[in-house]
Amino acid sequence: ISICRDLPNIEVITFSVNGISDLEPLNQCQNLSELYLRKNNIASLNELFYLKNLPRLRVLWLSDNPCCGADPHRYRMTVLRNLPHLQKLDNQAVTEEELSQALVDGEEITAPPDRRNVENGCPESSAAESTTETESGLLSFSLEETNKIREQLGMKPVPRDKFSSFSPRERDYSRKKRNNVLNAILLLMKELDMEGLEMVQQTAGRRLQACRKKELQEE
Repeated sequence: ISICRDLPNIEVITFSVNGISDLEPLNQCQNLSELYLRKNNIASLNELFYLKNLPRLRVLWLSDNPCCGADPHRYRMTVLRNLPHLQKLDNQAVTEEELSQALVDGEEITAPPDRRNVENGCPESSAAESTTETESGLLSFSLEETNKIREQLGMKPVPRDKFSSFSPRERDYSRKKRNNVLNAILLLMKELDMEGLEMVQQTAGRRLQACRKKELQEE
């Protein structure tokens, strides 16, 4: 997520299921409108401090993080009190009634989190529980977010039957590295002009041809 410090004009960020715990790198993303952070390791709602000055943020998906706690109402009210411009939170539309109630039931966040308290207070069980969700559920969510990014880039959506190689059961290091590289590339592509995109297309085409040639030789 640290790459976001170098992407002030990014509009959509998808980092679900990535072990993220710190939202400070998002502080300068002034054009950010959609942020997907489901199933990470965000331990404190004080991390919202870094999102309060993002004027265009309208969609936030933060569920299944330790910071959500055991009280869904308190969690939602606190998020809405600090981010009153949200139109959708955790895939649920925000109402005017909720925004009014948030001023009463929500907690105002005025300072960033104390990293020492976050580390000592983060429940280990939350991380363990995050791995128990069914593969189909995680796959559907990952596919949805991937296709949202592809739509932003003017690309065709990925069919479900072509997405099997991204199974969430592949927890090895190589998979995490590949996904991090892919996310970084997709984010950086939004910063390129036409000339830059053409260079990427040419390079990707040559790389794809080489991979196909290698597969044919192995067969």
